[in-house]
Amino acid sequence: MVGAAMIALAPSGQFSLEWTHSVEKEGWREHWQVTDHGTLRLVGAAVKGSGAGMEPGPGGHFENGWWVWKADGPEVPELELAASGATVSGWTLCAKDCQTLGVTPEAPIRIAPCPTTGN
Repeated sequence: MVGAAMIALAPSGQFSLEWTHSVEKEGWREHWQVTDHGTLRLVGAAVKGSGAGMEPGPGGHFENGWWVWKADGPEVPELELAASGATVSGWTLCAKDCQTLGVTPEAPIRIAPCPTTGN
C-alpha cells in the first residue's frame, strides 16, 4: 500500500482525534475504540465551544473548558479524513503518542484497524 503508515495503539485499543472546527475556530475531540470485530466505534466526544454544528451531545456536561459527552456510535470499518491543507488545522491523532496529520494538501487519510490473523 503506497503511503501507508502504522500507528501503535495503547493496550486499550483506544485513540483520539482532535482538530479545530473550520467555521467556529474551536477545538473538537473524538474518542474512538477498536472493537473486537475489527471495526471502529465512537465512544466519546468534546467541543471547546458551541455553534455551527458543534452542539454538545446528549448528557453533555462542562468540564475543564470543554463540553464533554459519552457517545455510542455505530461500528464503522474505517474513518476517512480530508487533508486539503486549506483548513485551520490538521488532525491530531493520539494513541500511544500524538502526531498531526493532514496539514498539507494530500490524499485523504484512511484510519482503519489492521487485520488480525488467527493464532
